[in-house]
Amino acid sequence: MLIYSGQEKENAQHTLGVTLTLSKDARKVPIGWESPAPKIIIAFLKAKKEGITMNVIQCYAPINDSNDDHRDQFYERMQSIIAKCTGKRLTILMGGRNAKVGMYNIGRPSNNS
Repeated sequence: MLIYSGQEKENAQHTLGVTLTLSKDARKVPIGWESPAPKIIIAFLKAKKEGITMNVIQCYAPINDSNDDHRDQFYERMQSIIAKCTGKRLTILMGGRNAKVGMYNIGRPSNNS
């Protein structure tokens, strides 16, 4: 099962959105899902152990070069989402957080001299 968040317009460019792919076993236990933002999706699943649910959050963070306000809004929204994941809920946060590593990162400080 593939869960998608992002652009819903028919001719929209595919520049926003994330997906979450559920395995055959996970398909049997979904409670629901929501997309609080185009680049964030949350699936709510029942765990095998009775009484425990899982929050699986898939996100795609803005790059460091993006607008400060845009980046701050994204991380504030993520903090708000994670704060709501309370009680007997296992929370898994996944996704691209746009880290840049390696010694060939031109224009950025490096410890790999």
